[in-house]
Amino acid sequence: MKVLLTLMVAFFLHTSLTVTSTSFPKDGLIPSKYTCDGTNLSPSLQIQDLPKGTKTMALIIHDPDAPMEGGITHWIVWNIPPTKSIPENLKGGIQGMNGANQTGYTGPCPPSGKHHYHFNVYALDTELLLSKNTNKDQLEKAMEGHILSEGNLIGLYERKKEVSDK
Repeated sequence: MKVLLTLMVAFFLHTSLTVTSTSFPKDGLIPSKYTCDGTNLSPSLQIQDLPKGTKTMALIIHDPDAPMEGGITHWIVWNIPPTKSIPENLKGGIQGMNGANQTGYTGPCPPSGKHHYHFNVYALDTELLLSKNTNKDQLEKAMEGHILSEGNLIGLYERKKEVSDK
């Protein structure tokens, strides 16, 4: 009974963050400025409902539609100070390895079709001591037991087809 009560308390204390962007609407198209077809800047994000006790935040941008097993991760960053606004082209926090084995943000660049980009934000109760060579799986493992709250924003992107002069 004690274990059940503990699980129920943990479930109800784990609230949801509200994640929005002034760069694109929820479930809307991501402007090319934030992609491989533009200047490849990370978009701004707004965060509401950060719980008390939040020490740092983490962000993972992932494309599950990519044509590889498990999709592709476009950005991981952690130890972002608690904030209501993550600015465009964020330089703060610690940026880890994306799916291209590069540090930092790499914007949407789907080879074909419209892809869904998941912007996952996590409120954490601790600072994470991780190497800059950390990847998505390692970050997710390090966050286990430290997530106070999380939220998700989905944006869409499809590359424009070039028109030929034939």
